[in-house]
Parts: sequence; C-alpha cells; structure tokens
Amino acid sequence: MLPTLLAFFFLTGAVPRQYICHRTDHPPVIDGSLDDRAWRSAPWSEDFIDIQGPQLPKPRFRTRFKMLWDDRFLYIGADLQEPDVWATLTEHDSVIFRDNDFEVFIDPNGDGLEYFEFEINALNTGWDLFLPKPYRAGGHADNSWEIPGLRSAVKVRGTLNHPEDRDRGWSVVMAFPWDAYGERAHMPLPPHTGDTWRMNFSRVEWRSRPQGRPKTEKEDNWVWSPQGRIDMHQPEHWGYVRFVGPAGL
Repeated sequence: MLPTLLAFFFLTGAVPRQYICHRTDHPPVIDGSLDDRAWRSAPWSEDFIDIQGPQLPKPRFRTRFKMLWDDRFLYIGADLQEPDVWATLTEHDSVIFRDNDFEVFIDPNGDGLEYFEFEINALNTGWDLFLPKPYRAGGHADNSWEIPGLRSAVKVRGTLNHPEDRDRGWSVVMAFPWDAYGERAHMPLPPHTGDTWRMNFSRVEWRSRPQGRPKTEKEDNWVWSPQGRIDMHQPEHWGYVRFVGPAGL
C-alpha cells in the first residue's frame, strides 16, 4: 500500500486532506441553511478540487462544507455555488448523480472495507447505500441499507428549475444518526473525542440539463480530497476527519 500511496502523492501533488470536527452543545437547525449560530464554531473545509488532483483545472463553481457532532448525530452542511440550480429525481434511492448532486462517503475504521455512501440533489432526494468492499475488488452496492432517522434539508439561493434567471447556488444540511452505522462501523458509536474516521465528499456537476444533454457529455467530478482518477471508490485516498471537543476549549 505504501508504494502506491507514494506514487499517488508524486503524480498528483496531493495528500489526503484533514478536517477537525468539533463537538457541539447546540445542534444546528436542519433547514438547509448554514446561517444559524451552531455553525459559527465549525470551520469551512478547503474548496473542492478536481477528482484527479490539483494539477487539473480549478472547478468552475465553489464547493465547501462544515461538520459538527454530538451524542446523537453527525452534522454535515455543504454550500454549492451554482448559477442554474436544477434537479429532476424525486424517488428515494434513484441514481442521484444523474442530477447535479452532493455526495458523502464514510469509512469509520479506515480499513477501506465496509463503507457508506449518501447522495442528495437540490430536491432533497437521497440515495443511501453500503459497500462491503470497493467495486474494483468485487464489491456490490447494497441499496437495501437505509438511514432511519436521517434528517436533511435543502435551501436554494434562487429559483429551482427556472433557467431563465441566474441563481447563486444551493446548500444542504444533513444529520446522520450514529445508530445507522451499527456493527458495520467497527468503531465506537458515537465516536470518542480524538477518534479519526476516513471520509470524503464529492460533487457531480453536469454542463447541461438531462433533456439537452448529448450522449457523449461527461460530468465534472469535484471532491474534497483528490482520488487521482475518476473513481470515488478508493477509500485509501479519502480524507481524515478527527472528532474533537467544542471549539474554543
């Protein structure tokens, strides 16, 4: 594994990113907005870059996130700049990345196996799935895995599905209950202060809407921690999230 990682760092000029996730005594409001006071103690992540690494062109639109945690939930809030906010999929467990979306990947014990994925679009439609191992190792997604108690909300800064005007973007706030990960996490739940999990975040962005999209069009893939190639299912390249106490203490 080490020679592979060294080659990745040499070719991409990137190392897995790190985020410090503070504990909160004031859970954020799950309304799609990152304006309430709970989020003030949470640092912004770095801006997303191309999935293949910083040697590729800078994404056309900015994407970043914040995180918090308490005894019940892992809170994730993301902000996506977007001049034309649109979404089409309304059925739970649709293949959400056929729309523009935001994606969360979680490997609690960091062994590259038994990890979780969640995708959401600007209509607040979600897709949750579990993978026992990466696709390249013969893994098959388990779409029957669900997140009971998941709370999520989206706020559009503009008008959804109205291409005639110019929007500013959309934001999403999610509360993932620790219980959803159960025994598959292979880590204490909720985590202990000082624990580190492997996580990554992705944004799929299309240049045109589905009805006008050429069959040859390729989507943009922008991520927090670069993967080296267009494949999110390389958990060894995900970032590190460390759970710590409240900010300022």
